[in-house]
Amino acid sequence: MKSRGLAALQANAALTTFDFNRRELGEHDVNLDIAYSGICHSDIHQVRQEWGPAIFPMVPGHEIAGTVTGIGSSVTKFAVGDLIGVGVYIDSCRTCESCKQGLQQYCESGMTGTYNSLERDGKTVAYGGYSNNFVINQDYAVHIPANLSLAGVAPLLCAGITLYSPLKKWGVKPGMKIGVMGLGGLGHMGVKFAHAMGAEVTVFSHSPDKATDALAMGADHFVVTKDISTLKPLYKTFDLILNTVSADLDINIYLDMLKLDGTLVVIGLPGVPYSVNADSLLNGRRRIAGSMIGGIPELQEMLDFCGQHSIVSDVEIISADYANTAYERTVASDVKYRFVIDATSI
Repeated sequence: MKSRGLAALQANAALTTFDFNRRELGEHDVNLDIAYSGICHSDIHQVRQEWGPAIFPMVPGHEIAGTVTGIGSSVTKFAVGDLIGVGVYIDSCRTCESCKQGLQQYCESGMTGTYNSLERDGKTVAYGGYSNNFVINQDYAVHIPANLSLAGVAPLLCAGITLYSPLKKWGVKPGMKIGVMGLGGLGHMGVKFAHAMGAEVTVFSHSPDKATDALAMGADHFVVTKDISTLKPLYKTFDLILNTVSADLDINIYLDMLKLDGTLVVIGLPGVPYSVNADSLLNGRRRIAGSMIGGIPELQEMLDFCGQHSIVSDVEIISADYANTAYERTVASDVKYRFVIDATSI
């Protein structure tokens, strides 16, 4: 299938227009025209080869929203014209215990990334969503509710599920006190979801100018973290804290804010390991946990939840020729709160 996308032709290269071929429509595949593709900070890390050796040319993008344009002969999940979403991975082994449980993101042999990976045949390069079209096995795509803006939906396929999954895993209920560290592309989705689940939400941020946005998204409280002493009155307050921050910080301060049996979930990827004081864990039977995106069933559940509560990501829609500038602004945390590429401009 003839395709056109934005690609980094080598590590650290600027994104440029790139023509390539996707695989032909298979028996269980669907074709889609991409409407919008979100820019995730992990796209930048991989284009700049900051997470190890990468495959070039690279077409990034794993927050994909579009419309089905063709289906394989055995497809039953989708019909032409359906709104469709594709997230962080496009396949997995399907046979391990994780895959059988619908937790494909934890596939024991490794999930197949939407880009910067080889498909399960071991030779076909996976090209991502900064493109005009896509082809995917029906089992690894999800339905998008018709009442949601496709531009706002695109980041839900990564940023959205990354925050929804831990909130569901740790059983957030009305009245629970939830802390969200950071109000960026990830954190703002945590605020929206936790609020919709009935929790009392506190945002921790080093940016005072984000307070108005946080409260508008559903946060009940906004705490500026520049002066750590302001956090002491909050010790032993929270049932769950979601850490979406990628910067190095003193994690013990936030552990101390957990109630008995509280959990701090690490979602962001700091550049260096955290130094944890055992006393911060022992004094309250507290836990540090991690969480990574979600399985296909949970991805669909999340989108259905968004449809019911009219939740989408806050986005800045850009044309393809602005993508390199958007990368620089993303690194500088200068976006409210996710860039989304209009795929018709590619």
